[in-house]
Amino acid sequence: MLLFTVRCRVFLTRCLKAESGVHRFESHTHTATTTKPKNFTDYSSLLLLPKPHAPPVFNFSKDVLDVWETREKAGEKSSRPALWWVNDRNEEIRWSFEELGFYSRRLANVLIDECRLERGDRVLLILPRVPEWWLVNIACLRTGTVLIPGTSQLTARDILHRLRVSQAKCLITDESMVPLMEAVTPQCPTLTSKLLLSKKERPGWGNLTALMGRASAQHVCVDTRSDEPMTIFFTSGTTGPPKMTVHSHCSYGLGLTFNGRYWLDLDDSDVFWNTSDTGWAKSAWSSVFAPWTQGACVFSHNMPRFNTDTVLKTLSKYPINTFCTAPTAYRMLVQEAPSRFQFQSLEHCLCAGEPINPEVMSKWRELTGLDIYEGYGQTETVLIAGTFKGMEIRPGSFGKASPAYDVQVINDEGNIVARGTEGNLAIRVKPERPFSLFTEYMGEPEKTAECFCGDFYLTGDRGIMDKDGYLWFVGRADDVILSAGYRIGPFEVENALIEHEAVAESAVVSSPDPVRGEVVKAFVVLTSEYKHADQNELIKQLQTHVKKVTAPYKYPRKIEFVDQLPKTVSGKIRRVELRKKEWGLP
Repeated sequence: MLLFTVRCRVFLTRCLKAESGVHRFESHTHTATTTKPKNFTDYSSLLLLPKPHAPPVFNFSKDVLDVWETREKAGEKSSRPALWWVNDRNEEIRWSFEELGFYSRRLANVLIDECRLERGDRVLLILPRVPEWWLVNIACLRTGTVLIPGTSQLTARDILHRLRVSQAKCLITDESMVPLMEAVTPQCPTLTSKLLLSKKERPGWGNLTALMGRASAQHVCVDTRSDEPMTIFFTSGTTGPPKMTVHSHCSYGLGLTFNGRYWLDLDDSDVFWNTSDTGWAKSAWSSVFAPWTQGACVFSHNMPRFNTDTVLKTLSKYPINTFCTAPTAYRMLVQEAPSRFQFQSLEHCLCAGEPINPEVMSKWRELTGLDIYEGYGQTETVLIAGTFKGMEIRPGSFGKASPAYDVQVINDEGNIVARGTEGNLAIRVKPERPFSLFTEYMGEPEKTAECFCGDFYLTGDRGIMDKDGYLWFVGRADDVILSAGYRIGPFEVENALIEHEAVAESAVVSSPDPVRGEVVKAFVVLTSEYKHADQNELIKQLQTHVKKVTAPYKYPRKIEFVDQLPKTVSGKIRRVELRKKEWGLP
């Protein structure tokens, strides 16, 4: 639903034209771009590039977006919009960098004047793919407030945890999340303001659209330090609740330049579509920082759920020439025979979030004539490695190390292993720590310290580097499950299961799946009262229970009832034993 009302949009547009002379983009340009890599010649040349250093002061809004706005006014940028948003009702918004600046400055003033936020205060943002999501991102940059993105799939428990542990002072969401929010916000004493994206007023909430309509468009961006906290992402681990992963202004704001220029291969003439959910780090990567460092157009379709038919029709209708989605999505798309669609502009396809099957890459090429370029990274990092456009694609490998990092395969003692030997995928942090690395797990110094071994940061993944420098994923070093691009910690699912009266014990591991790559499987020991219950019915009950207790994407798609779980002598569950059994490993 387009939540800028007609009245408000007319008002803002009139103000914008009166104050800055901007005209909206009205025409579609279906011009295919060249297939020759624009920013890349060969991998060895990338390694010769000078390593960027973090300046003392950096703010993405001031040092990147405002620069593109100035170039746009001077006619030095292509006519592509900065943001191009559509929905399935054929409604569109196309904003220039100047319009993004105009609206985001108004919203920055709302945060300061109406919400009384100060630099460093934290803002929890839960919105779907709507234009206002981008405005909040930019407004937080302008004000120096710390953004905490969240997915709309979060439950009341998830939201309560995030609000409490982050001590967020402001909450921004839409009507769909109000019941959950109102159930938990009275328990959050640090929360001082709530903004709602809605067509109507609601007691206790500030109306985002109305407040923006009254706010001034004059705002001076703060000068944030490079190492100052910019955003916090909650990420799942093997034990305990999700951790707060802190990134500085320079980490993502400047560190994702390599992603945009050399992996995505973007410039200001490109239209780029990334399908990531707004709650995930990949959305910051590829829907904000990486494309806008290059002045590219960020395209978005307001899909509540991933829909193959919508994706294929959108790629056919609009001049999208660069497309990035999860491997699971490609597995779904190849089953829809995309060759029956005519992609007028598409020339560069990428994937990240989980390993992609060589068979899917081959099928996509057969159906579309296009290769898929894989990338590898984490919430804690920017692009660690990738197959850069112009490189040889080796199916099964996610490419070579990004020039932003010195990536090595090491043993448990922190020593580099021989080429072709399995070990821990790691990034060198000594003698100089890359600025494009997370700052810390906030409030958890021990967990932060566990990520480092000798001179290296440990990704938590196992891999191999071949003689030519290509990296090959072997598996997680811990028990985190990567399913359809989601990162799921077994602890959260086990905690949810144990709350059900039928469950005495449970262990959660990954299980192979032809579409999602891997899914959550739970091994459950039943209480004596439920030993003889109908197991099919019980599986449904447990799955429904987990969906209610934690985010729905975390529920166990497979459940197996067992008499006992394998354990160490100290009583710890050996998930590794169950995982090996599930995957048929020795």
